[in-house]
Amino acid sequence: MKTAIVTDSNSGISQETARAWGVRVVPMPIIVDGETYYEGVDLFPEQFFRFQREGRAVSSSQPAPESILRQWDEALAQEGCGEVLYIPMTSGLSGSCQTALALAAGYEGRVQVADNHQISVPQRNAVRDAVALAAAGLSAREIKARLEEAGGETVIYIGVDTLEYLKKGGRITPAVAAMGAVLGIKPLLVIRGEKLDTYAKVRGTRQCKAALLEAMQRSAADCRRRGVPIRIDASGSFENPEEAGRWQEAAALAFPGERIHYDPLTLSVACHTGPGAFAMGISRKVS
Repeated sequence: MKTAIVTDSNSGISQETARAWGVRVVPMPIIVDGETYYEGVDLFPEQFFRFQREGRAVSSSQPAPESILRQWDEALAQEGCGEVLYIPMTSGLSGSCQTALALAAGYEGRVQVADNHQISVPQRNAVRDAVALAAAGLSAREIKARLEEAGGETVIYIGVDTLEYLKKGGRITPAVAAMGAVLGIKPLLVIRGEKLDTYAKVRGTRQCKAALLEAMQRSAADCRRRGVPIRIDASGSFENPEEAGRWQEAAALAFPGERIHYDPLTLSVACHTGPGAFAMGISRKVS
């Protein structure tokens, strides 16, 4: 019995890559001045960042239940497919995971939802691992258990170049944003499990990047001391490819000999970080 893998576009997996991997991707809705676009379908980074620069009202939203159900039903309709494993973004940042869990209850066990607390490149890694495990013959329930066990080791650090979009998203107050702008304070955020917290407040973007790399090195060293096999990845919402290249280079220098995969931050995340954000993450390898 074949297990189909479905995820959402918070994984950074494009529709083209999804077809190559044999998975399905639910596109995340992005609302621009009240009009709904879909990430990777009719909204792409260049247009998205132009909307942000123009001061348009840009926000993210959960996928409509109909969008999720359509992907599940089409997957189950494929010849030889008996079940679906759905890997949405972490429940700590959105209610879309809880929505999926409620919807899955109507499928009598044929749809499993993995709440493994991933987003961006770590979520992409989880999908890739799920594809390999499904090919090895594991059931959706077995793959879900492995992903959720590994998810407890995930840590993601994010720094932002501007506080404007955190203010717009309600993550910080206008007073904090104004004070931060005056003093050049940049928050370094951390996603661990279900929580998004402020890890540190640093003066200046350069110092924030340095603090992020140091935090990553400590987290990676801790995992290795405990014998946890990990992947280290980088991401960012850079409009200029040269900036993205410099961030990749800094990440590589911080972890010599490590193969570091880089993907742009997904648009639904960039709604809250704005352009110029930089991130790195650690996720446990699943076997």
